Amino acid sequence: MTVIVRELRRGDPGDAAGFARIRRQALPFMLFTPESIAYSLEQAHPDSHYQPLLAEEDGELIGTAQVAIVHDSPEPGQGSLNIYVDPERTGRGAGSLLARTAEERLAALGATRLHSWVLDEPRNRAFAEKRGYRAARPAHFLRLDLANGTLPPLQSPPDGVELRTGADFADDPRPLFRLDAETLLDEPGDIDREFTDYEAWLTETWHDPLLSRELTSVVLVDGRPAAFSAARTDDGTRYGTVMTGTARAFRGRGLAKLAKNHSLHRARAAGFTDAFTGNDAANGPMLAINEWFGYEICATEVNHVLDLG
Repeated sequence: MTVIVRELRRGDPGDAAGFARIRRQALPFMLFTPESIAYSLEQAHPDSHYQPLLAEEDGELIGTAQVAIVHDSPEPGQGSLNIYVDPERTGRGAGSLLARTAEERLAALGATRLHSWVLDEPRNRAFAEKRGYRAARPAHFLRLDLANGTLPPLQSPPDGVELRTGADFADDPRPLFRLDAETLLDEPGDIDREFTDYEAWLTETWHDPLLSRELTSVVLVDGRPAAFSAARTDDGTRYGTVMTGTARAFRGRGLAKLAKNHSLHRARAAGFTDAFTGNDAANGPMLAINEWFGYEICATEVNHVLDLG
């Protein structure tokens, strides 16, 4: 049997469906759909040089890689490659071939430091370490049983505070861009990132097919967006929050909890049964909020770093 690596073909629904299937099997706590995979490729920022790769064994898709330059980092030369193989098709060389291909592409693009998220399991970590990557910071995936769990009761907002949804900003989402950009600056991580390009944010975030504007909650204080919880949904019953944050001037008032609780209750009412989120292991305040809601850690990833040259 022969394993080859090739690019995911634009406009090929079979490739997008295969990529999404493998990612769901390898990372059941993250949301992927064929539409989101295809959209990410079609709408990727040109400076990211984003390219999904597929490993194929005798016509069967068995592995995936997401390869990109981190174009929105103020530090140049940052590259990323995230590799996941069908759990039932490991040990056939697909991961090694994907990693080698991705590393060569990123080096050719001028990357000097590579980042790769690796599940915190002995086999996965050994694979990364064998290729020269060093372990950096961990992050947790968390799950909440929306169908059978108990959410904190909804509370009325205090005076001067109003709850809205992302859909209410359909005509002008720029206030949400500013709020997202501010909270991102305080997000812990090994790569500094910043949102400065509104049009790129519209493409990559606001128009992402996974984003649910109806389930995204926004807290206004005296008419100004002060906190939010951005929601995503797949084509089934899974719901996820990808960012929950509060503007610096409004922290310490429980507004992030208010936003997230509002979104979670509406997600359950809409029929979603599983809620997922992710947190950097050092993000104590957000981990505490999620524990308060009843989320439990279901898996851990560790960012691994390789310096080229």
